[in-house]
Amino acid sequence: MAATDDGSLQRLVGALQRLPGVGVRSAARMAYHLLLHDRSGALELAHALRQAAESVRHCALCHTLCEQEVCATCADPNRDASQLCVVENPADQAAMERAGIYQGRYFVLMGRLRPLEPQDAQAPGWHALQQRVQTDAALRELIVATSFTVEGEATAHALAQLGRALGLRVTRLARGVPLGSELEFVDPGTLAHALADRRPV
Repeated sequence: MAATDDGSLQRLVGALQRLPGVGVRSAARMAYHLLLHDRSGALELAHALRQAAESVRHCALCHTLCEQEVCATCADPNRDASQLCVVENPADQAAMERAGIYQGRYFVLMGRLRPLEPQDAQAPGWHALQQRVQTDAALRELIVATSFTVEGEATAHALAQLGRALGLRVTRLARGVPLGSELEFVDPGTLAHALADRRPV
């Protein structure tokens, strides 16, 4: 990026670098594009970000992101309360919904467990999930839908232990999902087959 004394531009570039996978060059290109070619888009983006940052929170039941106390999925009385699908993040939940086959409820961990670190230091929703499964009388099956990565498998193992200790049926997405893949990038057809063919853990 060219040298500049403009602190506002530098702050914009620095702010854009907070996005995953965006380095200084990509951030600078985005900043220049918005300021040179799309000022109205820049203002709309700033407004949308501020509004979302101020109004979006965690659902009190499933921990996903929403604007209400309870998200629309948890509030839907037609969802199967006996099934709880545990995913790592809201993007994974959205991918499951796009597959159009699952009609149960969700819990979003907002992360995953790391084998070499204590559970308290990761997966912000872990303790809330423990409380949820311990107090949900309607729950019969815990569906593990974490990614097939090392950390995703470690999380799946911990979830299986948690579910079995409470006498729940624990199932895992079938291996139709490619090994090492992130769930949010799996196509809906593969995801639908993986869910339909889930197996006991």
